[in-house]
Amino acid sequence: MSALSVRLPESLHKNAKVYAAQEGVSVNQLISTALAEKISALATEDYLALRSNRASRKKFDTALAKVPDVAAGGLDRR
Repeated sequence: MSALSVRLPESLHKNAKVYAAQEGVSVNQLISTALAEKISALATEDYLALRSNRASRKKFDTALAKVPDVAAGGLDRR
């Protein structure tokens, strides 16, 4: 594990303390979790951008043509 010194605005640090206490974790853990969530979101954007570059309208239309042309049936929820 490595250490990182981060400068935070006082208001952000104050809010971090409040929410860390509400969650029952340390400010360090709250920040680590928040950073992990942000990195995950950015990585997901990168992944989806890469996948979209491989997209093909022709392949999509071919796959869609294989779907039966029937009305959607509802579930019986008695």
